[in-house]
Amino acid sequence: METSLFYTLISNRLSIPAGQVERTVGLLDGGATIPFISRYRKEMTGGLDEVQIGDIKDYYEKLRELAKRKNTILAAIEEQGKLTSELKQRIDDSWDGAELEDLYMPYKPKRTTRAEIARKKGLEPLAQIIMKQNERDLTLRVKTFVTGEVKDAGEALQGARDIIAEWVNEDEDARRMVRNSFARTAVITSKVVKGKDEEGDKYRDYFDFSEPLNRCSSHRLLALRRGESEGILRVSISPDTEECVERLHRRFVKERNESSEHVTEAVGDAFKRLLKPSIETEFANLGKTRADGEAIRVFAENLRQLLLAPPLGQRRVLAIDPGYRTGCKLVCLDAQGNLLHNETIYPHPPRSEAGKAAAKVSHLVSSYAIEAIAVGNGTASRETEQFITGIRFDRKINVFSVSENGASVYSASKVAREEFPEYDVTVRGAVSIGRRLIDPLAELVKIDPKSIGVGQYQHDVDQMLLKKSLDQTVENCVNLVGVNVNTAGKHLLTYVSGLGPALAQNIVDYRAEHGAFKNRKDLLHVPRMGAKAFEQCAGFLRIEGGDNPLDNSAVHPESYPVVQSMACDLNCTVMALIVDRDLKKKLNLELYTSATVGMPTLLDIMAELDKPGRDPRQSIQVFAFDPSIKTIEDLREGQVLPGIVTNITNFGCFVDIGIKENGLVHISEMADRFVSDPTQIVSVHQHVTVKVLSADVARKRVQLSMKGL
Repeated sequence: METSLFYTLISNRLSIPAGQVERTVGLLDGGATIPFISRYRKEMTGGLDEVQIGDIKDYYEKLRELAKRKNTILAAIEEQGKLTSELKQRIDDSWDGAELEDLYMPYKPKRTTRAEIARKKGLEPLAQIIMKQNERDLTLRVKTFVTGEVKDAGEALQGARDIIAEWVNEDEDARRMVRNSFARTAVITSKVVKGKDEEGDKYRDYFDFSEPLNRCSSHRLLALRRGESEGILRVSISPDTEECVERLHRRFVKERNESSEHVTEAVGDAFKRLLKPSIETEFANLGKTRADGEAIRVFAENLRQLLLAPPLGQRRVLAIDPGYRTGCKLVCLDAQGNLLHNETIYPHPPRSEAGKAAAKVSHLVSSYAIEAIAVGNGTASRETEQFITGIRFDRKINVFSVSENGASVYSASKVAREEFPEYDVTVRGAVSIGRRLIDPLAELVKIDPKSIGVGQYQHDVDQMLLKKSLDQTVENCVNLVGVNVNTAGKHLLTYVSGLGPALAQNIVDYRAEHGAFKNRKDLLHVPRMGAKAFEQCAGFLRIEGGDNPLDNSAVHPESYPVVQSMACDLNCTVMALIVDRDLKKKLNLELYTSATVGMPTLLDIMAELDKPGRDPRQSIQVFAFDPSIKTIEDLREGQVLPGIVTNITNFGCFVDIGIKENGLVHISEMADRFVSDPTQIVSVHQHVTVKVLSADVARKRVQLSMKGL
């Protein structure tokens, strides 16, 4: 019953038919991965994509957690002997976390509160008398409670008010009332902590800041919370206090007498001391969750674009990690990214051995049949790029600027030490730069996504949610592109649907012992490769030049019989069907539908047969910065320059224009129309044209625009 209710709740929340939700959850519970379901089970899901399937999975898990919490709450109340049928029904019917906690609050084990102390002094009956607000001689009644630990009437009344304040705080309608007021009227405010002005200069915009909470963007909220955690800012969230207290009075103050005055005082105390701090914390957490979600979404989209950046492909590459004093580290890589040679040149000051360095580069390009040069975009990159393009080679050699983000993290990692135990971090870093040009996806999977440098406040957000989102993004990208099982390393294979670290290592070990896989069926000989794991991974693993041409496509082995039937009906081979477009046009796909194979699968098969093993990534393009711009001092208002998008946030994007400082294109300067999401306009590593709006040399800030360009 509960499971079917989940399907309805998810359906209502995500606007996806309940039947599709049910079948998708069934596949997930059966161990299927998101990439596998979205690619090979379209008939069952109705063609849901990775994002929709991921949303179903996330909300399904949240509902299961809520169900566990409900069981815990029910058991706790029942143990106290206070679980009425009405209360049980209300808890059973609720799927709102805040509402559940409100229902549980009166029964929750309490620490020693002021109200609890008053109860132990026997003052609860007095609180009940006052709360009814119909006592004619309250002074006389109070005297009967001045006994034992209660020294006088003032103490008795204070204790009664403390109990009433707790009742107000635990009242479900009161909490809903205050919560609604927060949702409508709450304002987030920040002030600089006294004496922290200089230390917190980067938070200057928030030294005296105030904005309606529901309009506060995620990046501002995360900046405020970071400033608060660093002890620079004091942050608070407040609703319309007057409105809140007035509404609480209307609910609890029923008469105009002495008792009512005490209830009025208790209500004010309840709001100030209990309700407001509690709901403020709740809204601070909700705001943080919303901001985290937005920041993680932006980070995941940036990461997706970075992982799917155009690859150069299997070419022999000379990679350079530029530097001044320590020189430029050179490495020569073969077409598979294997290290062939390394050394250091010193074309820049202080040694300035440009002639000697140029001769060495020219010799290496010739000796190792280099086809492209990759230059890291860090320190001395512009000078190194200009030095390289000034060398005359015996043929055209394209020079590419490659992002160094995360290369230093990789070079010092366990992964890099395992790959290159005999080389230092500078060689490993240069190798990583070269491999990023050959295949960014295969290289970047070795680095913790948080270190790739395309996030926004990634260290401030929920780290578990961030890891889950980024891991899923990497998995989706790897499986979208597909992996050559005979050349892929362990780290790339780890992200293939259904594999994971252990099976990935087993594949590499099996390949080393038995040689290249000849067909996908050979994967079943890999230790611990069961039928389920094979089902999940086979369609995403490619075998070039193997026994079966379909093994180098995204056609799943379970669909091979369908393709073979097509070839048989046309009296041709599968290979002929792949290469001859006219043959495919003769097919009537309706004839090949069945209980398990529908038109979505058949259309996917035909697309694959048109271009088997096709890489969905775009072709790489050579880029050149404006040679006249080398430092921020060279910038002038109105200049139009080429640039590369390096990072995207929800307030705009940062663009490398060939100087040390990246320029900001604010979201309001991205187009001649309103833009709500920068990712709709630009992507990471996109080549763009920008106009200089301003260059603040002192603060090292560059403002750019893309309007009208």
